[in-house]
Amino acid sequence: MSKRLIVAMTGATGAVYGVRMLELLAGRTDWQTHLIVSQAGLVNLKHELGMTKRQIHALADVHHHVDDIAASIASGAFRIDGMVIAPCSMKTLAAVAHGFGDNLITRAADVTLKERRRLVLVPRETPLNLAHLRNMVAVTEMGGIVFPPLPAFYGGDKTLTRMIDESVGRILGFFGIEIDGLVEIWRGLKR
Repeated sequence: MSKRLIVAMTGATGAVYGVRMLELLAGRTDWQTHLIVSQAGLVNLKHELGMTKRQIHALADVHHHVDDIAASIASGAFRIDGMVIAPCSMKTLAAVAHGFGDNLITRAADVTLKERRRLVLVPRETPLNLAHLRNMVAVTEMGGIVFPPLPAFYGGDKTLTRMIDESVGRILGFFGIEIDGLVEIWRGLKR
């Protein structure tokens, strides 16, 4: 049986992170992707990448409507191996931090945490105010991972695509998904 990864996308900037993750996982037989995109996430996909709902749905194995609170992934009895929210808006971060499961994204995140499964949030906001920081601490204390997609500059000049791939590769690594060439391994300074 394939492992299952929920990929959720919200209205924060950085839709490319969720899209790239889905592209890299598409067609794999060892992982099944379950996609949820918020309404603001759909607006962002159109604005940032020119993508339609149909195009993003085509990248996932299964897609769920954000308001379908009765979806399989809303239950802890449905085995998943983890969840990523990329990008994660500050609204969604706050909802996850406070257990406010008002839609399928936040409900699935709550279930992921309560079942002690891996949850990775990819927030895209700067600067951060105190509420943002406290919400990140709360999610971390509950066992979630907060992963702002900050580029690594070692290794010389890199394209934007290369920096995105490195962040996505590191996120997928939290789930044991290794894709050759995505992450540049730091080997120390050459002397």
